Amino acid sequence: MKIPIVSIPIIQIPLQKNIQLFLKREDLIHAQISGNKYWKLFYNINSYLEQSPENPFIITFGGAFSNHIAAVAALGKVYQLKTLGIIRGEEIQDKWKENPTLKLAHQNGMDFQFVTRSAYKDKYALTQSLQKEFSTALIIPEGGTNESAVEGIQFMLTEETKSFDYLCTAVGTGGTVAGISRFAEKHQQILGFKVVDDSSLNDKVLELSKRKNFELLEAHDGGYGKISDENIRFINDFKKKYNIQLDPIYTGKMMMMLFKLINEDYFPAGSKILAFHTGGLQGIFGANELLKKQNRELIRF
Repeated sequence: MKIPIVSIPIIQIPLQKNIQLFLKREDLIHAQISGNKYWKLFYNINSYLEQSPENPFIITFGGAFSNHIAAVAALGKVYQLKTLGIIRGEEIQDKWKENPTLKLAHQNGMDFQFVTRSAYKDKYALTQSLQKEFSTALIIPEGGTNESAVEGIQFMLTEETKSFDYLCTAVGTGGTVAGISRFAEKHQQILGFKVVDDSSLNDKVLELSKRKNFELLEAHDGGYGKISDENIRFINDFKKKYNIQLDPIYTGKMMMMLFKLINEDYFPAGSKILAFHTGGLQGIFGANELLKKQNRELIRF
């Protein structure tokens, strides 16, 4: 993997406030390995391939609509690496072809192994078993979060990002916010918008970042993967107003909460805020399938 020679645009979002809001379009870095996923995989994959493994093989974990699963599968196709996804939930084993994320991942060459939700919770046991069976494989954690992932996130920060007072990102497994925290400038405050209801995340991020320059805010809006009507309206209005597509699981929830904070005067006057668009747009297809079955408003995409 090579760092792409691309200029990631930073777009200003106009506000009727005495503060400035910008969005860094990491989603544009690659069509399928987009946003933070690219950088979380960067060192993981490069370090592994530098060992010149015979028949390189990547194994990772995720749910049925996982952006990480989609990204690893796409990476496997681009770099001709065999990939295996350990998928949470045996109930979808016979109908995964109806799932847009898994269908795309399979088209990109990924094989699947479906496990029960209870077995999936014990990632340590699963990992040990897989490493024993596939001794030369690279096993990447769910969401891609590990030390190598945190190191890779440093590339999301550039000379252009140094002038901002606040750096904001959605938080799932914690790797992205930990990397931003670790490599941020001393004057910068990091805000992580939690899209999962997980009280252990603060300690996990602190362990990975080694700095206390971050705050995690609740933004799950009913739970991970839950999509409220308010969220759908916000995403559709945001697209219409700014011509920028958000997803309903990560960036949509982050930006909705960020706008709420701005309206409540959370930020001091004169603040300069940068939010990171971390991609995940492939998830809209699956979300709309579910919304259609519920006879609800769809996300315009």
